[in-house]
Parts: sequence; C-alpha cells; structure tokens
Amino acid sequence: MNHFEYHGGILHAEDVPLPQIAEAVGTPVYVYSQATIERHARVFRSAVAGTGRGEPICAFAIKANPNLAVLHIMAREGFGADVVSGGELERAITAGMPPERIIFSGVGKTDAELALGLARGIGQFNIESEAEGLALAGIATARGQTANAVLRVNPDVDAQTHAKISTGKAENKFGVPIDQAHDIFARLTALPGLNLRGVALHIGSMIAELGPLEAAFKRIGALLVTLRAAGHNISHVDLGGGLGAPYKPDDVFPSPEDYGAMVRRVTSDWEVQLVFEPGRVIVANAGVLLTRVIRVKPGMSHPFVIVDAAMNDLARPAMYDAYHHFESVMAHSDSIIANIVGPICESSDTFAMERSCTQVEAGDLAVFRSAGAYGATMASTYNSRDMVPEVLVSGDKFAIVADRIAAATIMAAERVPDWI
Repeated sequence: MNHFEYHGGILHAEDVPLPQIAEAVGTPVYVYSQATIERHARVFRSAVAGTGRGEPICAFAIKANPNLAVLHIMAREGFGADVVSGGELERAITAGMPPERIIFSGVGKTDAELALGLARGIGQFNIESEAEGLALAGIATARGQTANAVLRVNPDVDAQTHAKISTGKAENKFGVPIDQAHDIFARLTALPGLNLRGVALHIGSMIAELGPLEAAFKRIGALLVTLRAAGHNISHVDLGGGLGAPYKPDDVFPSPEDYGAMVRRVTSDWEVQLVFEPGRVIVANAGVLLTRVIRVKPGMSHPFVIVDAAMNDLARPAMYDAYHHFESVMAHSDSIIANIVGPICESSDTFAMERSCTQVEAGDLAVFRSAGAYGATMASTYNSRDMVPEVLVSGDKFAIVADRIAAATIMAAERVPDWI
C-alpha cells in the first residue's frame, strides 16, 4: 500500500497534488510519503514481534534511503540502523537512532571506522572476516573496551535475485564460508576486547520467494547447534534483510506477515535475540521520482519520450535493468508504446524500452513509481547536472528535505592549480 493516488484526475502524494510540488521545487524531484513510511515500518515491526528471545532489534538499512528526515521517522517508529560506513553511522546518530541499536555491517570497514563505532558505543559489529575480527579486538583492547560482535556467515544459498544484489553465494565477497565458520569463531572468541556473541547472514536483496531465506536460516540453525556443542555462548543472530517490494503493478512478493511466520517456525528453538535489517520493503513504494517530459521524439518503431530525469538521478534501470512504473500525473485512458529515456549522453540512460504507458506530451508531468529505495542515495552529478532534491509530504503539507545542489555550486568547490 502507498499514498500516491489520483484525486480529481490528478496524482497526489497524500493530500498534496504533485503539480504543486513541481511548481514549487522544479523537476526532477523525489517525493516521499511520510504516511507510507510509517505504515510500512509498523507492519514490519508487528510482523516480527515475538520472534526470538526478548524484543527483536529492527535496524533500518540506511543504504536504502539515508535522508535525515526519513531516518528521523524510522527512529520515531522504534527502529535502529544497519550501517555500512562511518558516514551512515553518523547519520543514524544524528537522526536520533539509539547507538545500542546500531549494527555496523559492511565488508571493508577501516580501522578508523571500527574505532568510530567503539567511540559511539554502537550495539554490534557484524564481522566479515577473521582479519577484521583481529583488528576490532586490537582496537577495542587498546581503548579499554569490549566490542559486541557477531560473525557474518556466507551460507552459500542462491537468493534467486539479480546477480548484482546477491550476497549469499560462495563466490560473493561477503562473510566467511559456512564450512570455516566454526574454526574462525573459536579463534576469535578467545580474543580479549571481543564479545563474539553470535552470527549474522544476509543473502541478497529483492528476494521474491521465502524458500532461499528459509534454506539459509536452517543452515545457520545447524551451525548454532555445532557452536553451542563446542561450548560457545550464542545469544544473538542477525537474519539480515532482503525482502522485495512490488515494482510492477502485478508483482506479488511475500508479505512481512508471511516472513514473520516463517522466521517463527524456523527459529523457535534457537533461544537468541534476533536482529532484522529491512530497507527496501519499507521505503521503496513510499517514494516517486517526479519528472517532466522535455519532448516526444519519433523513433524507428516507437517514439522516444525524453524526460528531464536521467540515469544520474535514478540509476537502477541503467545498473540493474530495473523496472519502475511510468505514468502521467494527469489521469487519462489513452496509452502509447514508447521508449522512455533521459537526456544524458549514454545509451544506457534508458528507463524503459517498448513500454506501454499513459500518453504524454512535451511539458507533461509524470512519475517513476517505487523510487523511495536506492534512488536519491545513488544519485550523482554526471554530465554536470544538478543533484536531485528530495521532498517529504505529510497530509496536506510538504517540505524540501534535501536541496537541489546546482552544478555551479559543485563547480565552485573545484580548484585549478596555479601551474596551469
């Protein structure tokens, strides 16, 4: 469910007509619905409530949407944060997320980032390798601290998702191989400065079926038995994230309720506190990219609808061949088959080819739906374009929550050395 609906033939974000935002802010612009974010956050928390021992930790995957306004909403809804860089860690704390509910993931944490996590008193480090565990233990010991940590295990399970967002197969860079996890855990747990209290996994993103997740969780369950038999105290398991969100109108994905039921069934005898890292499932359909048609150009077989948004604003179609539903802001029944493209000088600056969509003409407003996750956060200024702004809507009001950064402002930060 989302709060982008037509009223009086005009697409609204909650109670705000999108043309009003376009007039005030310009295009392209990301528009988020606060009500949708809140609803999805509550649905997820309710779905996993009662799993594991004690209250589960829901840590929002900041990489999905790091906007501070979005993070403030998530903090108010009781979420912690899953971070993968020092910058994301600082964003989480700035947004009011309790440090003890911050999980530091990521395959390449630097010593400086490990020290920052210790200084901020975060709740857990997800260790990705034995070398990282050694580094964390050494830094913590030197600071007179003990770091809470879990070992990320690669269960060698195919998430059956796009190859570029699969993270749980043996050839992926994440975690330690499951057949080496026992020995690595034993060596790391003996180190001073390290409270290695469990394991973690995350097999990928945009997961469309629960089967791969269940298979991975069962492999982790077997590992827990082995670790406990060797005398290790296991109190926490981080189950990662990865639940997909519908992008096409007819997409069907597992609901958070179905996911929660599966988790209860598989983990009922684990006797651990569980950690979840949802991202896309909460924010994807809470945002749209609002754009304006520059012109419609005849093509060999189908016309090219050229919009003022581009691959620098929304990279997913160019990067993953991802689908984003395209439609006019003004409702009407006429449709066309068109190629929807941006103005950047790359053939990959293409949002859709031979797509059936509502008919649009030069000057019309349109949206790319399901743009609340991995949209603005992946934007760039390629072709010396402005950095796309972001707007948050609540009821009948809206606010700019990230400014449009002009190309001239970015250029002003550059320097030409005096020898040129």
